[in-house]
Amino acid sequence: KPQLVASNDRFCRFLEEYCPVVTETYYPTIWCWEGRVQTLLRPFITSRPQVQYRNELIKTADGGQISLDWFDNNDSLYYPDASTRPTVLLLPGLTGTSKESYILHMIHQSETLGYRCVVFNNRGIAGEDLLTPRTYCAANTEDLEAVIHHVHSLHPSAPFMAAGVSMGGMLLLNYLGKTGRDTPLMAAAIFSAGWNVFESVESLEKPLNWLLFNYYLTTCLQSSISRHRQMLEKLFDMDLVMKARTVREFDKQFTSVMFGYRTIDDYYEDASPCRKLKSVGIPVLCLNSVDDVFSPGHAIPVETAKQNANVALVLTSCGGHIGFLEGIWPRKCTYMDRVFKQFVQAIFEHGNKIFSM
Repeated sequence: KPQLVASNDRFCRFLEEYCPVVTETYYPTIWCWEGRVQTLLRPFITSRPQVQYRNELIKTADGGQISLDWFDNNDSLYYPDASTRPTVLLLPGLTGTSKESYILHMIHQSETLGYRCVVFNNRGIAGEDLLTPRTYCAANTEDLEAVIHHVHSLHPSAPFMAAGVSMGGMLLLNYLGKTGRDTPLMAAAIFSAGWNVFESVESLEKPLNWLLFNYYLTTCLQSSISRHRQMLEKLFDMDLVMKARTVREFDKQFTSVMFGYRTIDDYYEDASPCRKLKSVGIPVLCLNSVDDVFSPGHAIPVETAKQNANVALVLTSCGGHIGFLEGIWPRKCTYMDRVFKQFVQAIFEHGNKIFSM
């Protein structure tokens, strides 16, 4: 059974009644239960539901642009009125976009419930041009704030919540820690977030983890900025950035410099959501596996979570990073998908039962 960590009895009872998956035994796929195997295989094993997006580019205060992919669900039987159709904002991981299989599955789950989704693609990675020499990072919430304000202004009467995966979850937590209750979001779901960036990069720099994940992730980061090289060369030594062989080296040469941090340690301190968890002011459900090499179990802020009545952690012993595969042949629905579906439905349809916390 997962470990459910929540100091608020009302929140606990709410989850047990309306999101019972968090109290059920999770049986990982028997032939790939180990965390690293789950992490590696999930993108290849899981299906990719067909989703038709409507793209929207919005301008930012600094002259940049953000690409949003909308799934309007205009055929919704449960919510035919678009003005009040519940809306889920989805935040992919570090180099992820609206095309990731885990995002497509979240949209598929939302579609069956009648909800609308919008995917927040970080700057410069979804095919759009960079208009300014700036990308994104886990600590800077300005773009996310602009997106949340924009989506809410389009549908002010629609119930609104968000779900973030991996770095998307870190960004969402950092935003919630900054805004407290001052947000149009009703609640949030967080999956496989890295809670302490220092611990995450240290774990990823162990020899086997570097070989399996770190080097590949670094090349993905480099690839995501290489097509914008002409724009970014105005501010960065791109040859040096392209020589990075770890995420830490990339962040030292590029990310921390871009966002004005004096040192990489200053950036990692600011990017770690564990520092902001006490300030979260809306209900948040966070799913992590303790065998996730991207977010090691010992770095999950269990004691801090117990100090905030708005926070619930669901911790599984297996599942890896955005893995949570279950069943003999886990093509379709993962444990993470089921947590997402039940929690989103619980909030939109019964959320008033916990908002008096």
